[in-house]
Amino acid sequence: MGIQVIVAEDFAALSEAAADIAKKKIQAVLKQKKEAVLGLATGNSPTGLYKHLAKAANKGEFDSRACRSFNLDEYVGLPGDNVQHRVMHPESYAYFMIQEFFSLLKNKFIETNVPYGSLVEQKKLIAELKANPNDWEAKGTDKGKSICIGNNPKSKYLKWVKKEILDGYAGKIKKMGGIDLQIIGVGGRGHVAFHESGIPFKGSSVMLVKLDDNTVTNAVADGHFAAKKDSPNYAISMGAELVYKAKTVILLANGERKIEPVTLSLLGDPTPEIPISYGQTYAANGGELIYVLDRIAGRELLANKKALSAKGFKIKEVG
Repeated sequence: MGIQVIVAEDFAALSEAAADIAKKKIQAVLKQKKEAVLGLATGNSPTGLYKHLAKAANKGEFDSRACRSFNLDEYVGLPGDNVQHRVMHPESYAYFMIQEFFSLLKNKFIETNVPYGSLVEQKKLIAELKANPNDWEAKGTDKGKSICIGNNPKSKYLKWVKKEILDGYAGKIKKMGGIDLQIIGVGGRGHVAFHESGIPFKGSSVMLVKLDDNTVTNAVADGHFAAKKDSPNYAISMGAELVYKAKTVILLANGERKIEPVTLSLLGDPTPEIPISYGQTYAANGGELIYVLDRIAGRELLANKKALSAKGFKIKEVG
């Protein structure tokens, strides 16, 4: 289906335009089958979209009771004495989704899913990785790494992580028929979820990721955690290959920090250094990819309309 770029005036207009597209996609899916399977993201970018979608659902424009969702990622190692504490920690993505979307719905989804990062004990994970170096391999060209656990690890704990936490989440998505509509944001280095820059595309289903030191440091600097000792060092995340298996992907981006990754992801060639650039491969294989940007994030794409057109990508301005 190709790639479409929509450039809106500001964050408010971006949110409204993206929500309208998402609503229509959900309506179309529910005309074809009983349930719509949504892929959801955290972060600032989708917050406005979620508010608009909740309003539309509450007005009866689509039936939220016919939707189920799968989130992209979740931390491993959140502060807390037990699973319940970690799940409901204010910085958990489960908590974020309740605050920013699920609690706004009058009629709840059939089911909501967040990767099972809170089930993993970070101290035990680190100990098992250290004690069993032959059970896993770190993949990635930068400091953020995908920790790939082998098929027959000696460590029972690592075997459980692979089977239940990673493969279990991917399997549940597959069992539901895959994701109909995936909402994503983009990080400053072009990463999607915790598929960090440099992690290979191949085999990037549901991953255990060792976070980049900068990611941990920034989490403290931004006030999310009191100190580095409180900040998670790992996460469970969908990888680019799985994210871009959805029937439709809507990518949201706003602000100065997103200009470079957004521009390079479309004007350059696909590369793991900019994970969202995998969208070009996805679109070439028949996927529907829609970028919804504010005027700042879309500035260089607007300045290079001819180059976009030459690659077969459509761009339009709204609002």
